[in-house]
Amino acid sequence: MVYVQRDTAGRLLRVEHVAFSEMTETLAVEDEELHSWLALREDVHERLAKLKDSDLELVRVLEDLVDVLVNRGVVRYTDLPEAAREKLHKRAEARAKLEGLSGLLGDEEHKFI
Repeated sequence: MVYVQRDTAGRLLRVEHVAFSEMTETLAVEDEELHSWLALREDVHERLAKLKDSDLELVRVLEDLVDVLVNRGVVRYTDLPEAAREKLHKRAEARAKLEGLSGLLGDEEHKFI
């Protein structure tokens, strides 16, 4: 048995193994509605994880783009807002430190960058 909370339309909002103050009822672990809700939640988590991964990849693309624009003289580094410059600088330092360790980690096994 699990403890659940439903919204005013009767949709599942929360499921817990222990009772909680906002719970509205209990459901059997075998309940089809519960399994559907859990599967949908898992799907949402997987999609969010993929989006997060693509965000991280895009960050590197944007860093490279800024680098190209600065190197070609299209934009001056000082034209960027100070907060952006600080973030770019911190990431560049972190990457430089990791690149210095890459030989110790094994390039093929640990591709961090």
